[in-house]
Amino acid sequence: MKQFNRRDFIKAAGAGAAGAATASLAGCASSQQAVTPARQGSSVIGLVAPKMEVVRVGFIGVGQRGYGHVKRMSAIAGTEIKAICDTHQEVLERSVEFVVNNGQPKPTAYGDSDYAYRDMLARDDIDIVIISTPWQWHAPMAIDTMTSGKHAFVEVPLALTVEEMWELVDTAERTQMNCMMMENVNYGRDELMVLNMVRQGVFGELLHGEAAYIHELRWQMKEITHKTGSWRTAWHTKRNGNLYPTHGLGPVSQYMNINRGDRFDYLTSMSSPALGRAAYAQREFPPEHSRNQMEFIAGDMNTTLIKTVKGRSIMVQHDTTTPRPYSRHNLIQGTNGVFAGFPNRIALEQGGDKSFHEWEYDMQPWYDKYDHPLWQKMGAQAEHNGGHGGMDFLMFWRMIYCLRNGEPLDQDVYDGAAWSVISPLSTQSVASRSESLSIPDFTRGAWKSATPLGIVGA
Repeated sequence: MKQFNRRDFIKAAGAGAAGAATASLAGCASSQQAVTPARQGSSVIGLVAPKMEVVRVGFIGVGQRGYGHVKRMSAIAGTEIKAICDTHQEVLERSVEFVVNNGQPKPTAYGDSDYAYRDMLARDDIDIVIISTPWQWHAPMAIDTMTSGKHAFVEVPLALTVEEMWELVDTAERTQMNCMMMENVNYGRDELMVLNMVRQGVFGELLHGEAAYIHELRWQMKEITHKTGSWRTAWHTKRNGNLYPTHGLGPVSQYMNINRGDRFDYLTSMSSPALGRAAYAQREFPPEHSRNQMEFIAGDMNTTLIKTVKGRSIMVQHDTTTPRPYSRHNLIQGTNGVFAGFPNRIALEQGGDKSFHEWEYDMQPWYDKYDHPLWQKMGAQAEHNGGHGGMDFLMFWRMIYCLRNGEPLDQDVYDGAAWSVISPLSTQSVASRSESLSIPDFTRGAWKSATPLGIVGA
């Protein structure tokens, strides 16, 4: 691995991250969102890092998500947790203690300031960094990580503005470091099975997809000083668009070979009124409470429509406010039929047990025939180690497997940018009477010849 001078890194990081952190607070995308800047390095599609016998890991952010990541990484062979950083001392100590109690060497703790993570990045005994911090820190921390010569693995969304997306792409290409957004839903059993079915042509030629993040989270408003709600609630006062598009969109994008034979072309977006959060605050908090002083502008339901270059359509929805059952939707329609999730069901013109006018709800025969090889091999272990039914563990296992065996990661910086950019662009579209907006081609044309994600074994 290339050696980086610590002083030069910290100097560069101070300039780059500060600018990115400021940009990330912007509510809307730049009006130049369709402009494609010149490439500064080589494409990282199919990037293969030198094989690592042992993957040495650092963590930034170990609150709710990050602590679970520490636990699951500790269960994967061929890894060493070298350092952990968090500004909240309690969760920092909890994660360090877990590693020690798990029989592993004590990792170095960092956390005396917001930028203590840079001291961790200046080390030369860390290969990858797992970033699980509030959204506005994702891009600057990932940029700093790659600049320091380490691979960045970032919680969703990858970034918050079009400008940040391009800076991440440019940094990955310039440094030839991986920058993967950890979209765990791509590793769910159902999503992997449907990917396998799509690749085997079960649904025919793909036409349309639907994706969502419908998850009532008003209760997070009661997290005032710590935990996710302490910072996530405020985003409902800053943006009126799809605040969190990637959980449903990631799998549908992989079904459709987005950035690998097709790409997003343009979108249009609209939001419902923003009523639920204010009503909840009035009901659950005293009138003088800070939650009742907030002006919530994010529509309770946002619906965004995406058109791809090949003409396919995708509907993406976001709702974390209204009282309704959880759903990621996960629908894929082809010329021979359709799969839909929540609940799982299938209807096929040819190859099903019923007429396509009726849903088939018994999924066991389909699991028996089309379960993804990764799940067939690792599903039991994934469920044992947990994380959203095992998808979190399988994602980490697969990341480490690729790094140790010199294989490309399943998701790259272009995927993370394309899926995440729907948030700022939807915000701009909503503000412009659902104006149709072009979606940047972060691959700079490389999508035309990129190889679709295959059905890999374990």
